[in-house]
Amino acid sequence: MKIVPGMVALITGAGSGLGRYMALALARKGICISVVECDEPAGLATVKMVEEEHAKIQQNDAKPVALFIKCDVAKPGELVSAFLKHKQCYGRLDICINNAGTVDKAEFVSDRSTDGNGSWRQIVDINLIAVIDGTRLAIQTMEEGGSAGVILNVASASGLFPSQNTPIYSATKGAVVLFTRSLRKYATRKIRINTICPEFLETDMTRKMEKGLINSFGGFIPIENFIQGVFELLEDDSKAGACLWISNRGGSQYWPHSDEKKRYLLKYTSLEKEVSYPVEATQAVIPDIPKEFKKLVVHTLNLNFRIATKLVSTTLELPIKEGHVLVKYIFAGINVSDINHSAGYYFGDNKYCLPFDAGFEGVGIIVALGEGVNTTHISVGSPVAVISFGAFAEFALVPAAHVIPVPTVTPEVVAMLTSGLTALIGLEQAGRMGSGETVMVTAAAGGTGQFAVQLAKLSGNKVVATCGGAEKALILKDLGVDRVIDYKNENVSTVLKEEFPKGIDLIYESVGGAMFQTCLEGLAIFGRLVVIGMISQYEDRSFQSVEYPGLCGKILWKSQSLVGFFLTHHAKRWNESFQRLNNLYRQGKLKVSVDPTPFYGLESVVDAVDYLHSGHSTGKVVVCIDRHASGQSRL
Repeated sequence: MKIVPGMVALITGAGSGLGRYMALALARKGICISVVECDEPAGLATVKMVEEEHAKIQQNDAKPVALFIKCDVAKPGELVSAFLKHKQCYGRLDICINNAGTVDKAEFVSDRSTDGNGSWRQIVDINLIAVIDGTRLAIQTMEEGGSAGVILNVASASGLFPSQNTPIYSATKGAVVLFTRSLRKYATRKIRINTICPEFLETDMTRKMEKGLINSFGGFIPIENFIQGVFELLEDDSKAGACLWISNRGGSQYWPHSDEKKRYLLKYTSLEKEVSYPVEATQAVIPDIPKEFKKLVVHTLNLNFRIATKLVSTTLELPIKEGHVLVKYIFAGINVSDINHSAGYYFGDNKYCLPFDAGFEGVGIIVALGEGVNTTHISVGSPVAVISFGAFAEFALVPAAHVIPVPTVTPEVVAMLTSGLTALIGLEQAGRMGSGETVMVTAAAGGTGQFAVQLAKLSGNKVVATCGGAEKALILKDLGVDRVIDYKNENVSTVLKEEFPKGIDLIYESVGGAMFQTCLEGLAIFGRLVVIGMISQYEDRSFQSVEYPGLCGKILWKSQSLVGFFLTHHAKRWNESFQRLNNLYRQGKLKVSVDPTPFYGLESVVDAVDYLHSGHSTGKVVVCIDRHASGQSRL
């Protein structure tokens, strides 16, 4: 869920410590906050600080930017009243942080009470019962308000490992962790619930603790590390039922580790064979495995994708093949070469048998494993990407070795597959891209062009890009392109001759036809021209017969290189290259543009293909195959 100004949050225990830190961090993002706190002066102080943060960003809010609600979370009636007051003021709830907590102040065995009011019971009421009740009330408030939301339950590293000095505290925080991890199913209702487990952060409570103990853990964790983890759990839509452990010793890491998960894998007999299922699916709610499913197939060879394909139902082959996984596709990518595939061009001299599956790429979740699958990096519930024929389908059997583990199932991940990988590997391997050169990208506002211009810029090059239309030109300027050439208003050949008389060092070309000829003429000495496609010539098949007189002489006299690039020949680089792209994206160094036009269901694939070839698309065109399973993703 993207955090945007105007969202509303409720935070318990927000009068001091972690609650106040989180309230101020959200306020700096323009979030309105209900400060739920039993200590009135402390709560009002936080409200004033939140108002000051909002004043800095000069946001005009119709509602109060902060609302103080006095509440003892250990009293169920007061907690219910707090959520009602929040709803009356804001009408909805986007973020709930159950943070209020306390710690053992005496040995629980010293409790001599007989009325059930011992001090240790108060710890359970605040740290555990109030978190469960707060989660319940938050879910109800979010659903009644009609909005998706995220709930963050603040636990502790003491909930992961025993704490001899504070056993009741440790017990309650451990219960919060398992409670939260058991709630991933609510992601299907567009509500994600996660927990965060920091070691020692500097608060009023921890300042009173023994310094030697804190130092043995590496000292206090920098508050910015904690806040970074908070926003990661709030914003990453793949995190449902996730537990993030933060320490100085190990940094930020999700618990349990993959090795730990292997300890509780169960064998579940189903589908006429024994399949390994983990007790906890790590990333998603697992759908039922169908007896049959729908897919798009090519039933007659034709460049017209609408004529060439049809939607069919097919029976799922059981048991799952050895070494294979069953993937439920959520999103699939549209590529210009979909029509080449439907025309049979990708088979070369090899024989083909109609009908055959359509679609090159998709992302989804693993719903079943065949025997012999290595579960070190994947398991049931893992989000994965697939680059293989047959992605225009609800389900697909895929060799386990061919799936790419991904962090989340979103359209942006689809964009980083064929389009992103072609740009990265094509520029570096075929184009031998360095730094300090001039790099040109044609059709630069499209699915792969958007990546090529950014990667070239990140490598320290001057970037030239061609596109058709003012809207696309603005997108490219926003991506950092140094010179945008709108071929609808400028002559590309003239611009290259006048502004780049020494020529272009590296050209990433996907248009073909006259544009290819222009690129060839504008190439510098030692220049490299990488051909990754020829979209302008696919539909009329002119690429089969067009001639380029004097081609050999042109590249000979200037020591130039003309290189073709086909992604499937570089399969060994896919996984590592995807991780590089994803890291750049998560660090904010790489923007991923998905065309905003919505396409839902397999029935819309033909419309999406037509739309891509219309020339009106910007960014990656993506089809949402299952809009219900897509959860809070952007389509």
